[in-house]
Amino acid sequence: MLTERIRVLVLNAHGVCNCRCAMCDIWKRKTVEEIGAAEFDRQLDDIEKLGVEWVVFSGGEPLLHADLFRKSRELRARGIRTTVLTSGLLIERYAAEIAEDFDDLIVSLDGPRHIHDRIRGVTRAFDLLESGIRRLRSFDQQFPVSARCTVQRANCGLLVETVSAARLLDVDSISFLAVDTHSEAFNRTPESLRLIDNDVALTHDDLRALEAQIEILIARGDCGRFIRESPEKLRRVAGHFRAALGLSEFAAPVCNAPWTSAVVEPNGSVRPCFFHAPFGKIGGETGLFQILNGPEARAFREHLDVATNPTCKRCVCSRSGKSEIPASNDAGLVLVAENGHARGGEGQQTRIFRRQSHPLGRENAQYMSVRE
Repeated sequence: MLTERIRVLVLNAHGVCNCRCAMCDIWKRKTVEEIGAAEFDRQLDDIEKLGVEWVVFSGGEPLLHADLFRKSRELRARGIRTTVLTSGLLIERYAAEIAEDFDDLIVSLDGPRHIHDRIRGVTRAFDLLESGIRRLRSFDQQFPVSARCTVQRANCGLLVETVSAARLLDVDSISFLAVDTHSEAFNRTPESLRLIDNDVALTHDDLRALEAQIEILIARGDCGRFIRESPEKLRRVAGHFRAALGLSEFAAPVCNAPWTSAVVEPNGSVRPCFFHAPFGKIGGETGLFQILNGPEARAFREHLDVATNPTCKRCVCSRSGKSEIPASNDAGLVLVAENGHARGGEGQQTRIFRRQSHPLGRENAQYMSVRE
């Protein structure tokens, strides 16, 4: 099955981070890796060939990349939306460039001021985030800024305060996802996963506090509005922790990320999503289109069963081709063509993305090939 088109491409442009977060080991890297200017330029034709509509620059900290803004301009000149996903420490320094060269900004927000600083491991991290957004708004009052919170032990009882902090920062919305303690993404090793689990995983008491906070937020009526998640998806955050504590089964989200998106690491490795292993590496004569349509990637997509795959079952996010990172999928039935787009046409092979009942009672995303 060829991936003629993908909608979303995540470029982890720079491999170093200027925070020291407890839930991530990217900052522990000893060498600096980044997607260089020459390599990026070599991939531009493939990015267009794949029909990419949205590029998200992440990292590490993407604002540490010296050529970031030129990259964004090149993509936008081709009609591709660009987003920068940042810790926020450097927004003030580059506010004019962000306002000029990007379409929108996603910032990490880990709680109210003192909690945010503690989790980030940086003194005055919240102050720098606040002043950076203020500076950005001085260039463009309407520039889209959203916040993203990774729920963990230190902030699980403070979701209400975190939403208040987001409003104080004047962001347009906030989303929540559970901390990942099961994969080796974000430069983690089996040993560091054990330490991370001890530091950020929830206890039974933490879970009760989180569930209480979630119900308060739902009762306030902000879900699906200032809070991006629906009540169902917000409760799923608590559900992930319930499963981690052995109180329920892990349930894979509805997701089509491997069919509609890709992640490129600073060293050029290409993944189907943040959590699955790479199936190739760009560089030299090897391009992104070749990797995504190569035998390893095609076999992965062909045999992947999201509902039963161990990595998918423990996943903390879902991506279904909609406009969030991570995206939601509230549709019970959507048509997705072979290239990942909903389209019709005589004789065209189309894939139906459908929620079906799993034998164990979980919802399962299954694909079927039909002829229109």
